[in-house]
Amino acid sequence: MSHSRTTTYPINQVFLDRWSPRFFLEKEVSDEVLFSLFEASRRASHPFNFQYWRFILARKQEDREKFYSFIAEGNLAWCQKAPVLTLIISEMNNKKEFNKSHSSDTGAAWGYLLLEATKKGLITHPMTGFDFKSARRILNIPEKYTINALVAIGYQDNKEELPKIIQQRENPILRYETKDVLFEGSFGQKIK
Repeated sequence: MSHSRTTTYPINQVFLDRWSPRFFLEKEVSDEVLFSLFEASRRASHPFNFQYWRFILARKQEDREKFYSFIAEGNLAWCQKAPVLTLIISEMNNKKEFNKSHSSDTGAAWGYLLLEATKKGLITHPMTGFDFKSARRILNIPEKYTINALVAIGYQDNKEELPKIIQQRENPILRYETKDVLFEGSFGQKIK
């Protein structure tokens, strides 16, 4: 799955192989493979064993149809082929107080999931192009949970199966240089 991506500093190849294509093969993901992704997500760090994150899965056709009802048209053009959709939510209020790290802990869990997916030969594509209010209502999500992202999971197909306009965007994107995202000592102090 290697691409022509390069790094300034050496890192594990899984980080270079991971990207977010939109061309899904209409092939079921076995429970053993799928649940291993969520097993990996359980290993993310979190304070006091709260594990703020939750995932709402749509694997059956009727469940995916519910999800389709709140997904933006542009995303529907490609994600309807994905065999699995999952909505990532995190609990903002636990034990009557605001959880300050719910979003970062949930992001770590999502990161573990996507890396395990890459190692298993799967692709993942996160999106926020959907109606968050409708998702909350349709999936009965309590207000104490925030909706973070929707992710399509499956096996990669040929990009020629996508509409032409989407095919043009289907390449791993460049990233900022490492030093471009770092400050040292305080905000705005660039690394030298």
